[in-house]
Amino acid sequence: MFVDSHAHLSMPAFDEDLAAVIGRARDAGVGGIMTCATSLLDAGKNLAIARRHGLLASVGYHPHQAKEWDDQSAAELRRLIATAPEISAIGEVGLDYHYSFSPPEVQREVLRRQVGLARETGLPLIVHCRNARDDIRRIFLEEKAHEAGGVLHCFSEDAEFAGFCVDSGFHVSFSGVLTFKNAGEIRHAARSVPIDRLLVETDSPFLAPVPHRGRRNEPAHVVEVARALAELKGISTEELGALTSAAFERLFHRERKTTA
Repeated sequence: MFVDSHAHLSMPAFDEDLAAVIGRARDAGVGGIMTCATSLLDAGKNLAIARRHGLLASVGYHPHQAKEWDDQSAAELRRLIATAPEISAIGEVGLDYHYSFSPPEVQREVLRRQVGLARETGLPLIVHCRNARDDIRRIFLEEKAHEAGGVLHCFSEDAEFAGFCVDSGFHVSFSGVLTFKNAGEIRHAARSVPIDRLLVETDSPFLAPVPHRGRRNEPAHVVEVARALAELKGISTEELGALTSAAFERLFHRERKTTA
């Protein structure tokens, strides 16, 4: 059995054939999927998909959407968490200085607020980091992110930063990028992560792994990511699938704290 720890099934790319996409994932042995929202605008649709198909869901403000955060956002996130048992993480949150669709200072403040919400609720964080590892490091330390833990998704940094994430109580998740020819540094980082802190994902509909590169990604393709990671770790694909499935269960099925 395999898991896809990060997919965006509420995106329009899946509007026409979502049931078939999930069916193919089940046929491929994918038993668990986390479908992630990127703001309150898609949170309702994302939750409806999770309920309909028996999936886990996350809710949070992606750095691209951080500019949409206002005084009501935290209250609405708390309300959703309190009323929707499918919500098993706060995310996708983080920093992205490659695009900076939201001003960096706004991204940082919104991330700090969501780390605080994770500590308050006991839910893990799903964190995006692109060209921002120094600020991620500082915010994690200053906001005590280790008290919430979570996962650095679609990891694209080096082994040293992977070690910092693990030391901060986080898992590290690898995507189809692991199969790309120019991903040598990411493969080196993957070799360095303790096997009980590894997760695999698709980031669907993005970043399809070889041999599907260039096409829409979907959760069934996480098996290719697991195969590549297993080879790096020197274990069978089946063992890697079992280990990452167990990590998925530990991370996303833990007890919440009392919420407001």
